[in-house]
Amino acid sequence: MIQQTRHPIGITDVTLRDGHQSLMATRLRMEHILPVLEKMDKVGFHSLEVWGGATFDSCMRFLNEDPWERLRIIRKHCPNTKLQMLLRGQNVVGYRNYADDVVDAFVEKGSEYGMDIWRIFDALNDTRNMRRSFLAVKKAGKHAQGTISYTTSPVHTIEKFTALARELADLGSDSICIKDMAGQIFPRDVFDLVKAIKDALPDMPVQIHSHSFSGMAPVAYYAAAEAGADVVDCSFSALGWGTSLPPTESIIGAFKGTPFDTGIDIAGLQELTDYFDDMVIEYKDIIQAKSLRIDPRILMHQIPGGMFSNMLSQLKEMGASDRLDEVLKEVPRVREDLGYPPLVTPTSQIVGTQATMNIIMGGRYKNIIKEVVNYLKGMYGRPPGEVNPEVLELALKGEKPIDCRPADMIEPELEKNRAEAEAKGARPGDMDDLIAYTLFPQVAPDFFKKREQQSKEAEHAQVVAAAVGAYQNALHKSAARRAANGTAAAVAASPWATAGRMQNMGMA
Repeated sequence: MIQQTRHPIGITDVTLRDGHQSLMATRLRMEHILPVLEKMDKVGFHSLEVWGGATFDSCMRFLNEDPWERLRIIRKHCPNTKLQMLLRGQNVVGYRNYADDVVDAFVEKGSEYGMDIWRIFDALNDTRNMRRSFLAVKKAGKHAQGTISYTTSPVHTIEKFTALARELADLGSDSICIKDMAGQIFPRDVFDLVKAIKDALPDMPVQIHSHSFSGMAPVAYYAAAEAGADVVDCSFSALGWGTSLPPTESIIGAFKGTPFDTGIDIAGLQELTDYFDDMVIEYKDIIQAKSLRIDPRILMHQIPGGMFSNMLSQLKEMGASDRLDEVLKEVPRVREDLGYPPLVTPTSQIVGTQATMNIIMGGRYKNIIKEVVNYLKGMYGRPPGEVNPEVLELALKGEKPIDCRPADMIEPELEKNRAEAEAKGARPGDMDDLIAYTLFPQVAPDFFKKREQQSKEAEHAQVVAAAVGAYQNALHKSAARRAANGTAAAVAASPWATAGRMQNMGMA
């Protein structure tokens, strides 16, 4: 039955996180984020997704920016809107499971710097890998959003997803997100799933996250609203559509005048739309044309936006762009072999890389990547379905998979890493740097080194500026004294003379 009573839909804008992660490999620089923050803060969004996912890694690896500082700056300029992030459960914002102390410290620091809503997911929907994150978020007094990583397969059903929603509620979810990272959810299916969750958990807010790759997401959003969903995720049109999410402007317009009217003024968004339209020109060499298009093949290969754009980049670097179709056909075969994992970080990278290797290396599983071996060992959690026994034997060679929570096998990491981190450039006693190093020990040292160099250059520039200022001030005072004493005319120093004196003083 279609709901007719007024039920305004909230909008979470993800432009500053998933929008650029999906279309431009998470390369959006802070210099292009800062000018729009205060305007976005005034729109009336339910929340802004601005952090998490691949942003932490990308800030250090590619942008030479401090990810913690990015969050602090955004919080400062967005005092009125809730900030939201994507947390990969026990993977935090990395690509493996980390020890509990890392999860605790990361959530504590992120909450301290302004994060409000923590969207917690696990790539395998294994709630054992989400439990510690819930505890940490609740301890910080923040909003814990339990997440269903949506996918389709013989082992994924409405009934199982609803049971998962109940598990997430038991863990302490303040809301539930249906995360359709590949954009493959059919309108009828999202209606049935939202209704099932609402029937099981009547007071639980439900949020929908779906990508536009198949072209169905806008229709799915409306169907979800009719079933009782409360919030949907969107990205401004310049960083929307294709492998990204439905456009913020279009979805707000679609709900206008309906029982789900967002209450947001579309005309008031025009300045932001124009800004992002102009801004993306700066990244024209990063955005790939195929990422901008609708591709119904997603219903077969189920590759999410960020994975697809990264796969295009990887194949291009390998000189194998012409083999994309072969890789796309291999992805669902590998996924079936591994027990139908949802394709979301890190399993999307695992499946995608193995599928690529199977094609590029000239034979299936001639080279099994170590991440597949660890996956089959159970180091990422429980596979949703039965894995191919032949692939299991090839990978493990008779070794038995573990049956405990993977993080139970990991000793505390932070203090163990402190001396090494500081030896490689982390600031002594600085928890931000220690966490960053523990998460990305191959990336953080280069970032620390560049940061130190930038700090020295900035300090030198300040010293020079202060010296020049003091010198010019002394000239002005001297001229003023001569004028007052009548000994000489007060004449401003020639810039050429100033430059020459600075050179003599070693300041030029």
